[in-house]
Amino acid sequence: MSVGDVAGLIAAVAFVLLVGVLAIPLVKLGGVFDETRSMIKGVSDETVPLLSEVTTTVTTTNAQLVRVDAITSNVQAATTNVSALTALLAATLGGPVVKVAAFSYGVRSALADRPGARTRRKVADQTRANKAAARAAKRRKAD
Repeated sequence: MSVGDVAGLIAAVAFVLLVGVLAIPLVKLGGVFDETRSMIKGVSDETVPLLSEVTTTVTTTNAQLVRVDAITSNVQAATTNVSALTALLAATLGGPVVKVAAFSYGVRSALADRPGARTRRKVADQTRANKAAARAAKRRKAD
């Protein structure tokens, strides 16, 4: 065996070891690819029913929005009718009610200004003030 044969043998053994060392990560990488493929298949299998459910939900939501739109238009019509009724009542009853209020105020003012009414009012106010002062004095003595 010559030096060239030994060098060739060493190179062949080194090449086999290198291939063996590189084969381990390649086998592991193949396992990762298999796992990734199965995960993508699972995601796609679950996505199709999910998209079907989303479509159903959107369809149901649109139907409910149509109903809400109908309710909103009915409420708007009712609001318009109530506004018109309020304006009609204000126009019909507003003037007479103001006149009755003014008349009743005038009557009360006229009755309040009759002779002796002011004096009776002042006496009643003074009597109330005296009673309040007496109660306050009793409280101070009790404390």
